[in-house]
Amino acid sequence: MKLTRRSFDLAELEVPALDFTGAADGPLLTVVAGVHGCEYASIAALRIWARRLAARDLRGRVLAVPVLNLPAFRARSPFVVPEDGKNLNRCFPGNPAGSLAERLADDIFTKLITGSDALIDMHAGDMVEALKPFTLYDAGPAETRAADMAAAYGVGYVFRQEAGPDRAVAGTTSAAAAEIGIPAIIAEAGGCGLVERAAVDAHLRGLDRVLALLGMAEDPAGPGDGPPPTQLRRFQWMYSRHEGWWEPAVQVGDAVTDGQVLGTVGSIDGTETLETVTSPADGLPMFITSSPAVAADGLLLGLGIR
Repeated sequence: MKLTRRSFDLAELEVPALDFTGAADGPLLTVVAGVHGCEYASIAALRIWARRLAARDLRGRVLAVPVLNLPAFRARSPFVVPEDGKNLNRCFPGNPAGSLAERLADDIFTKLITGSDALIDMHAGDMVEALKPFTLYDAGPAETRAADMAAAYGVGYVFRQEAGPDRAVAGTTSAAAAEIGIPAIIAEAGGCGLVERAAVDAHLRGLDRVLALLGMAEDPAGPGDGPPPTQLRRFQWMYSRHEGWWEPAVQVGDAVTDGQVLGTVGSIDGTETLETVTSPADGLPMFITSSPAVAADGLLLGLGIR
């Protein structure tokens, strides 16, 4: 095993990376975290996993980048690049002549994603997001392999995201990779900007499982024997119509039914209910905004629908 500490010039930012080359030939797996700079459980897990990987037998190559969005990490800025207010994971494949987030996405896509044989983009609930662990992959020419990776990660729920109007989010790493035939997943565990042991362990276990699936290393925990993941066919994100005080009535992972009350948005002075938010279908809240403060058109939760 050869470990090279290096950095990438991404939109004029020197971003640290670890490059592991095994003694035998194999695929190139690129693993990134910190696309959102305050999703600390995923960042912590990649730092730990990379240290452990240095002592293992590896076939092929692993490129690990623990914090891609350095401006957001340094500023403790949830969701967005502070310089332009844009969500980096809505900007892929990027624009070399655009704002900082768009240029950063372009460099990440051309210098890190392109040329990889597989991609894992690690996430967690940001500062104000409680989250139920899940993985997501996108439709495309490599989706069979991506689906295997998403299931192997082993966190219980898997989304397949179709292209088109039913797609909950566009401009993601996984969607950009899928469009050029690279199997890619987004893996989510952890929430509220916390470094919780269970979330870190879920990511560590998932990375080991995918590495074994790709034939790059033995899984130190042995084959997984848990139940197959629950497949969720789409993600519906729900937004507030009003500015006010958000009060959820359910928790992440709760089974909810069509028409069930999910929460309310009240006036800031507490004198009236401005909005009662109900479920548009049977499903499970996969993330919920944990902060009471909500803006008009503010994101409240993401509903997973079977």
